[in-house]
Amino acid sequence: MDFWIVQKQMIIIFVMIVIGVYLYKKKHLSNESSKQLSWIIVNITNPITLLCAALKEEEKVSDLEVGIAFLCFFVMYAILIVCAYVIPVLLGIERSERYSYRMLTIFGNVGFIGIPFASAVLGTGSLIFVSLCGLSFNLIVYTYGAASLKKTASEQNPDDVQDKAFTIRNVINSGTVLAAVTVIVYLADVRVPDVVGTTLTYIANCTTFMSMLILGVSVAQMVPKEVLTKWKLYVFVLIRQVLVPIMIIFILRPFVKNGLILSTVAVMAAMPAGNLPLMMAKQYGVREEMISAGIILTTVLSIFTIPAVMYFL
Repeated sequence: MDFWIVQKQMIIIFVMIVIGVYLYKKKHLSNESSKQLSWIIVNITNPITLLCAALKEEEKVSDLEVGIAFLCFFVMYAILIVCAYVIPVLLGIERSERYSYRMLTIFGNVGFIGIPFASAVLGTGSLIFVSLCGLSFNLIVYTYGAASLKKTASEQNPDDVQDKAFTIRNVINSGTVLAAVTVIVYLADVRVPDVVGTTLTYIANCTTFMSMLILGVSVAQMVPKEVLTKWKLYVFVLIRQVLVPIMIIFILRPFVKNGLILSTVAVMAAMPAGNLPLMMAKQYGVREEMISAGIILTTVLSIFTIPAVMYFL
């Protein structure tokens, strides 16, 4: 394990977050513009990022391996969803804040951190499995994640005239549609003209920077002690970022013979909290302070937690 690989990714992340903090402090970014950027990321650039991954994949794996990987990620997210309800209870989190811990538990940063980390540590052969994890992530975040945050928004803002009630129509959005298209594109080995591929790539490349700017806006509005003094978050990090991924490894190991699939699942399970729930919380008008604090702390401590998990592979 080359610790510099992890540290390099953390440095890149923090530089972009600092830019977001600077722009907010200088009034070049506001809460309103941050919310508008969040909508663009959630509904356009993030789904297109997954589509680009399928279009760029050259070396195909067998249909059986694709099926096994999908099943592994289904098991992984099923375990994370269960843990998302158990961990807040174990930590004695107030009911009004448990939605934040659920978001932090289920949705890791499998994109910006996960893709380059897996490529550097596990090799480029792992990227197809990372893409499959991204598909699973999007299907869950745009269904369960959206439903949970919409319900929370209704509870926090009962007088809000906006319709935040979740219906089945919410499942049919750009995220789930493009996730399904990505599966079809990959399995059918679809090729698109260069002009289309290049256009999609340009759009997808905006995702990382814009999402980090938005995180920077949230950081700029926080007092450091709001993150550093929350002792329950440290216990949460130990449980979610170390113990849970190790548990997933031991559950899957007897059934998964492909070492690369198992390693990819473990790495994805060990990723720090992702930014997309924060974007969606802003979009729906949900209080996101605890989500922001969790993203910051899990990202900082991932320098230590990810290598700890990989020790058990």
